[in-house]
Amino acid sequence: MELQVLNTAGKKVGTIQLNDLVFNTEYNEALIHQVVVAQLANKRQGTKSTLTRTEVRGGGIKPYRQKGTGRARQGSIRAPQYVKGGVVFAPKPRDFSQKINKFAKRQALLSAVSQKIRQDEVIILDDIKLKEAKTKEVATILKNLKLDKSALFVVAEDDKDLLRAASNIPQVEVINADLLNVYDVVKVAKCVVTKAAAEKIEEANV
Repeated sequence: MELQVLNTAGKKVGTIQLNDLVFNTEYNEALIHQVVVAQLANKRQGTKSTLTRTEVRGGGIKPYRQKGTGRARQGSIRAPQYVKGGVVFAPKPRDFSQKINKFAKRQALLSAVSQKIRQDEVIILDDIKLKEAKTKEVATILKNLKLDKSALFVVAEDDKDLLRAASNIPQVEVINADLLNVYDVVKVAKCVVTKAAAEKIEEANV
């Protein structure tokens, strides 16, 4: 597979040969969905907790006698229908994590990236070098590349200047190629990948 390489001004400066085994794999929507669900589930803290009627303090005495009042019978003021009563089926701390093996995660990532390429939603840049760590620098790059929706910049090495400059733009994220994951790929409209990052992804998955 051959893709064109652009510079930050949006001009073509060359081409890059990509391995079909990595960047042209079969689209597997079911696997991608499974991995994304697991990834989001693993982010959940699972620390929510409320009290049932047996755990709320008080309410040990019967509020009023069983018969003769004309009111519905009640056994405790900590029953769910009372203010300050317990919660029915109260949520308790639990583990939401799901296990996905490494091969499945790898295949899902390659499938997602390959589909992005087929849909012309991946831009390969020769390099990203900012004159200064300013938001306007990244905004100029987005304008040159005609990116008006969400975008993910994938770089080969940590770039503090780019990360700082992009942090003020809500729909733009920066990630190291080593940390690239399925959810980050599928949730954005475009992926902007540096040439070095593409080579790093290929090297790690061949």
